[in-house]
Amino acid sequence: MPKEPRKPCKHNGCPLLTDDKYCEFHAKLHVNDRPNASERGYDNRWRKARKRFLNLNPLCKQCQQKGTLTQATVVDHIKPHRGDQSLFWDQSNWQPLCKRCHDRKTITEDRYPVYTF
Repeated sequence: MPKEPRKPCKHNGCPLLTDDKYCEFHAKLHVNDRPNASERGYDNRWRKARKRFLNLNPLCKQCQQKGTLTQATVVDHIKPHRGDQSLFWDQSNWQPLCKRCHDRKTITEDRYPVYTF
């Protein structure tokens, strides 16, 4: 079976080709890079589940508690899953939020200094 072609190093401005994301010179600089959305579980299965959940729960929970009606656009994990797949898929841990409320919650309650996957 033929080998995949080498790809450019993802480090900004690096012209070297690699079999991985980064060349041997830049790999050590990107050890703590956050995995992309798909690698964190936000794949096609998640998109389908998210769409179903938002169809059943169309209003932002936090805005409703404040007395306003805002369309929910984000499925928030009430308790951050941090890679725990059972917590990730536990629908009792999901809540519908608008982007504004989700961003506010994420930056105030869900901050996490080191990403562990």
